[in-house]
Amino acid sequence: MIEQRNSFIQDLLITEKLDALLIFGLPNIRYLTGFTGTDGVLLIRSSESVFLTDSRYLAQAQKQTSVEHIHCYKNKLQALADELGEAGSHRVGFDADIVSVSQFEALAKLTGHIDWCPLSAQLQTLRGVKSAEELVALKSAANLNYQAFAAVLPLIQPGVTEREIALELEFALKRLGGEANAFDFIVASGTRGALPHGVATEKKLFAGELLTIDFGTRVDGYHSDETVTLAIGKVDRKLRQIFDIVLEAHDSALAAIQPDMAICDLDAVARDFINSKGYGDDFGHSLGHGVGLEVHEYPAISSRSEQKLLEGMVITVEPGIYIPGLGGVRIEDTVVVTTGGFEALTKIPKQFKQINI
Repeated sequence: MIEQRNSFIQDLLITEKLDALLIFGLPNIRYLTGFTGTDGVLLIRSSESVFLTDSRYLAQAQKQTSVEHIHCYKNKLQALADELGEAGSHRVGFDADIVSVSQFEALAKLTGHIDWCPLSAQLQTLRGVKSAEELVALKSAANLNYQAFAAVLPLIQPGVTEREIALELEFALKRLGGEANAFDFIVASGTRGALPHGVATEKKLFAGELLTIDFGTRVDGYHSDETVTLAIGKVDRKLRQIFDIVLEAHDSALAAIQPDMAICDLDAVARDFINSKGYGDDFGHSLGHGVGLEVHEYPAISSRSEQKLLEGMVITVEPGIYIPGLGGVRIEDTVVVTTGGFEALTKIPKQFKQINI
């Protein structure tokens, strides 16, 4: 599997006429080598790969990585400069979305003879299509969401705070085997539901409100991401109306998924429906994003995307409506694109659910 992934890089070396490629981004390093530590850099040439790290991770790198050489450094940039100089590298690519300006300037100063080639779009598709092995981890993470939510659901009642719900979800996920939170959980009730990224606060739940919960965990480095909107007791007609609109937009987008479909067209399925109901201005974010070693990764499921869906891509579908002063609704599933459409990885039912109080 690692060998197949590196064939992508070897093709890139040829296409971009590179003597070498530097990978600083840890998710791509993990994808290409198996290294799970938090410091290192991967140097790839046509003939060999070299992983450089510090003394804290040397033994770990020796155990985890499948590269020809592992070097230990005290100064990362100086070690890279020495390595590139000894090999006589002239044209070197690097992951420009990761490297900071100051880091690049320092490295360029140490290697004045090199023609640097910043790469961005060329590397984005590296992890776009998931392998069967990756899907196992993604399904496991999604299954933890399902179990944790079922455990916490009885606690959701008026008087409980948003923060208490977020904390109980975190505890439940970790008890079940989750490695870490995928992100800061969004728990937004009442008028706070109009905040798409309304992280949990000390606000208490009240009867008659909608409650939006967006949460996820990580298993073997791979993430889950799922959003549920619930009614705390009976809600008014307009809140129920926007819930039904978002649910139909969500379900219609899922039903439209096909390999080779233009991503912008998928976004339009949900967006056009919400717009037709008069709430287009209240759906401001993209329809979704890729999920994998990062909870937000390629591809962006956006109206601006120029890409197509490919079989094996794992994406979210998460339309929403957010009305300041009233509240909001978001409904999200993570799915894998299949030959016949999609397979849902997340399993929590998304139909309207009213918490009895």
